[in-house]
Amino acid sequence: MVRSLLLLPLGVIATTAFVGQPLVSRTVAPQSSLYMGGASGFATSRDGKAVKIERVKGLLENAQFVFTVPASSIPVPASESLRRAMPEGSTIAVVKNTIMTRAVAGTEFEATSSLLKGANMWFFVEEDIGGTVKAWNNFVKDAGMKETHSILGGCLEGNFYDGEGCEKIGQLPSKNELYAQIAGSIKAVPTKVARVIKAPNSKLARAIKLATEKE
Repeated sequence: MVRSLLLLPLGVIATTAFVGQPLVSRTVAPQSSLYMGGASGFATSRDGKAVKIERVKGLLENAQFVFTVPASSIPVPASESLRRAMPEGSTIAVVKNTIMTRAVAGTEFEATSSLLKGANMWFFVEEDIGGTVKAWNNFVKDAGMKETHSILGGCLEGNFYDGEGCEKIGQLPSKNELYAQIAGSIKAVPTKVARVIKAPNSKLARAIKLATEKE
């Protein structure tokens, strides 16, 4: 999948990192930008807000896990670095609290309503939970923002987790790590079988020898 930014017809692209509240995602599309607020015209109209709400609902429908962090003080170069570090299927969005409140209403993520204070950056994770949390932690560590931009909380399968709980969820193996473990296990099977067959005292080895001996 190609790294990209989604596009909503909400006006001119801002020049600062999250001015206008952009949405960062990974989809098969050319690079563009989505703004979830801070614009004028259609974006602030009733219909414009309805479009934003539906977009966020779409992200929630595909997400297994969502969590949030403070959205303030993230410079442009750092935001681009974060975007590139996200695993496929993980979407970052700075969403206005009023939009998020309406989007989560009646969903399994409604428990996140308690987090809707101040400016929040949301992570919508479809598959790679561990990889996404680890990518964020690596980002804030490298940027020297661990103390000010720790995870505030999140929701998984209808259950609310505080920042510490989200960190523990993030310790789960990432998709790539699971693939490596599975590949390693599959690779080890023929080796183990070969060792059993070649073992001098192996019943299987004796059976094979007898079966292949010429009469």
